Amino acid sequence: MKRDYYEVLGVSKEAGADELKKAYRKLAMELHPDRNPGNKEAEEKFKEAAEAYSVLSDPEKRKAYDQYGHAGLGGAGGGQQFQFDPNQFADFEDILGSFFGGGLFGDLFGGGGRRRSSGEERGSDLQYNLKLSFRDAIFGKDSVELSIPRLEACGTCHGSGCEAGSRPETCPQCRGAGQVAMRQGFFQMLTPCPRCEGKGRIIPKPCRECRGEGRVHRKSKVSFKVPAGVDRGTRLRLQNQGEAGRFGGRTGDLYVVFDVEPDPRYERDGFDLHQRLEVSWPLLVTGGALEVETPYGADKVKLAPGTPADHVVKLVNAGIPRLQGSGRGDLFLHLRAAVPTSITAEQRQLLDQLRRSLDGERAGDEEAGFLSKVFGSEKGGKKKRK
Repeated sequence: MKRDYYEVLGVSKEAGADELKKAYRKLAMELHPDRNPGNKEAEEKFKEAAEAYSVLSDPEKRKAYDQYGHAGLGGAGGGQQFQFDPNQFADFEDILGSFFGGGLFGDLFGGGGRRRSSGEERGSDLQYNLKLSFRDAIFGKDSVELSIPRLEACGTCHGSGCEAGSRPETCPQCRGAGQVAMRQGFFQMLTPCPRCEGKGRIIPKPCRECRGEGRVHRKSKVSFKVPAGVDRGTRLRLQNQGEAGRFGGRTGDLYVVFDVEPDPRYERDGFDLHQRLEVSWPLLVTGGALEVETPYGADKVKLAPGTPADHVVKLVNAGIPRLQGSGRGDLFLHLRAAVPTSITAEQRQLLDQLRRSLDGERAGDEEAGFLSKVFGSEKGGKKKRK
């Protein structure tokens, strides 16, 4: 009976991608067959850990496993045997290969035991931090051009690393395998070939421009569009805009990470905007039309008579455009009564009259309330006088 995958990796069911990768790498380093030669138990645990990670690192497989267990993956409930894909661990094979010589994922899981003999190496990914104004983050920009320093394919040898008229040759020591066998007592280990450094080929006549590297340092122009609605920390992936690979390897990617300048008027919350707005208190009392400025232009809000000073008005679809979606968020206006710090003598006289009038109304209401409690209603009072 298969063990629980979370138990195999020693993580909780809430573990994120980084925690899963860290746990798997720790087990892989500990249980790797090169560290445990001839130990069948370690080899089986190594396979078990790899299988667990292959499922939990895949969002769709993990969802099915969390809901139905092993049966959700076509196991006992589905009548099919779980199929392990060794290609999923190409990156980890490269990491572990620097310690153990690599190539063992194929041996263990049936994918063949030899390293790629082409010697191709994928180019590195790059990151660029780009600062945007608040307005550009909301509305986006049709064209942004950056100057990126990166490694590009050599123009002289076109990335081959070879001088004109020559070409790479198969490494005579490993015969293109990229690995050689080393014996330690009764055991045999595969290690990267020291002659070709695991590439499986050598360059007899290196290019003079790049010295056999196949790449040169250059500053290049990269143009792209900023989508509307990006926020601080949003990453935009530009495929094949990173560094060139070696010996025909795939080009890496460029990640543009946005940093958005704050705006004194608005506070952003996801795709919603919040704005504090001071309103004259007579307008709150009498009600009426309030003109407001939104990111998309002027608008009018109708206030009802007696609107509270802490009232919040929602303007639908006046917020931030939703990334990869339709519509926009909302704009919330947090009203505050504007109290003047200085007034004219005429204004003071008018306000005093209004205050006395309001105080008189309140006093009359309180007196009427008190008398009604003592003498009852007007109708009841007449009956008492009889």
